[in-house]
Amino acid sequence: MTTSTVSAAPAAPAESKPESNTRTSNDRPHGYRFTGVFAFALHHVPTVIVMAALAALGAYGHSTHWKLPRFSELTGSSTIAPDDWCEEHAVPESSCVECNPDLFPPGPDYGWCKEHGVHNCPLHHPDVAQLKETPVVPEDWLSQSAGDLSLLERTHNNAACKVYQRRIQFASVEAVRQAGIDVELVDRQPVSEWVSGNGEIRYDATRLASLSSRVPGTVWRVFKNIGDRVREGEVLAVVDAMEVGHLKANLVKALVAEDLAAKNYDRLSGVTAGAVPGKQVLEAEAVLSSAQAEVLSAEQALANLGLRLTVSTMRGISQATVVERLRFLGIPQELASEFATETATANLIPIRSPMDGVIVQREIVAGEVVDPADALFQVADPSRMWLMLNIPNEQAGLLTIGQPVRFLPNGSRQEVTGTLDWISTSVDRQTRMLKVRAVLDNPDGRLRDETFGTGRVILREAPDAIVVPSNAVQWEGCCQLVFVRDKDYFSSPESPKLFHVRSVRTGASHGGTTEILAGLLPGEVVVTEGSDVLRAQLLKNSLGAGCCAE
Repeated sequence: MTTSTVSAAPAAPAESKPESNTRTSNDRPHGYRFTGVFAFALHHVPTVIVMAALAALGAYGHSTHWKLPRFSELTGSSTIAPDDWCEEHAVPESSCVECNPDLFPPGPDYGWCKEHGVHNCPLHHPDVAQLKETPVVPEDWLSQSAGDLSLLERTHNNAACKVYQRRIQFASVEAVRQAGIDVELVDRQPVSEWVSGNGEIRYDATRLASLSSRVPGTVWRVFKNIGDRVREGEVLAVVDAMEVGHLKANLVKALVAEDLAAKNYDRLSGVTAGAVPGKQVLEAEAVLSSAQAEVLSAEQALANLGLRLTVSTMRGISQATVVERLRFLGIPQELASEFATETATANLIPIRSPMDGVIVQREIVAGEVVDPADALFQVADPSRMWLMLNIPNEQAGLLTIGQPVRFLPNGSRQEVTGTLDWISTSVDRQTRMLKVRAVLDNPDGRLRDETFGTGRVILREAPDAIVVPSNAVQWEGCCQLVFVRDKDYFSSPESPKLFHVRSVRTGASHGGTTEILAGLLPGEVVVTEGSDVLRAQLLKNSLGAGCCAE
């Protein structure tokens, strides 16, 4: 058998003491000392870096006399020697066309154009346009531009402003690129100007009919439902009205009395003269006239209910025949044949549609008691609808009957067009809005009554207006400006990289595009991206002189 034994450690002498847990630095291992040095360095490195950066910044500021970088240095032309540098225009002094106009003489200065409100107007003076060949401006452009400018309140330029005489120059094409300058052609696009307002589509009130029974009665039969198309004169329902039976009976009695009076008058008037007193003849004639009046009255009473008949066809026939003809008076023959087997009443009166259209409302059921004040049906012709718009009263003076209108229903992507045909003579007391109406054609029935949306009354449409990207237009304090690239920009590498300052008048602005009513011609090239950089340089050079300095 194998046994295991456990040996116990020998007991410590009674006088022995525990060993101390502390040791001197000389007793520490070598690796521990290395870790401590690394931790100390890591803790103090950020402070050292910050102090070094501050020292470098101080050295740079001392060497540059604490001046910010120049405009040209930011645009890549910092390699120019300091003694050949134009501080004012940020280009080499030897090639600065502003300081040395003879290097690149500016074009003629035609000054202010009072008609179009711009300087150096290219409409009157097309030679100022930065195009290779001088364009020909049609005469109608001049009047069209002036008319479009006067249509609405436009932003005005200051006639005394002199910034249009300035030219912004870059040292090189690379400097232009590094400044973030981008350009686009002046283009032509269709534009329009309008007055807008919220609106609602309604049925044309001249093509809407609300139908009711002309006499009290009970609905006997209903033939049409909501959404059914109906023709003019088509029967929608039939009402059993006691008053109709009474009027028919009155006509029968009047016809019988008339026939009797006529026979009596004929008998007396045919007697030999003197055989019958003249008084009796006159009395017979009076009775006949009275009977004829009663017939006319009964006929008119039925006609007032829409039950028209020709009384002459009722004379000379038997009373039974008259009654049979009056029984279904006003009822179409095909329905009368059907009713003859179902009822013996003569009280039926039809409810007919007064026009072609669609039933848009039905408020009755068979057996319901109705009154002339009750609306039974509503028939509408939806092929033409009304648009009711609310326009701010301040813009009322811009509206004219006949102006085109465009309406975009809520939830739709397709506009519908119409024509303005009514302008209210009063303003809403609470909203201070002016109500106007336009007529919209609706041949396919897409427009729905009481549809809300946004409408636009078109004030002006230009199929080929002069336009630029909206970011090309800048306001420098007293004028609207664009920066036009010089026509000789790429003529040669030595050609000055110039952008001319041009005052403009703007029109419609929509979708990132702005119409230019005066100041530019198609084909010119304007700065878009980075135009604010040129504006800043322009304002910098104008400090102290004012934008309109003489």
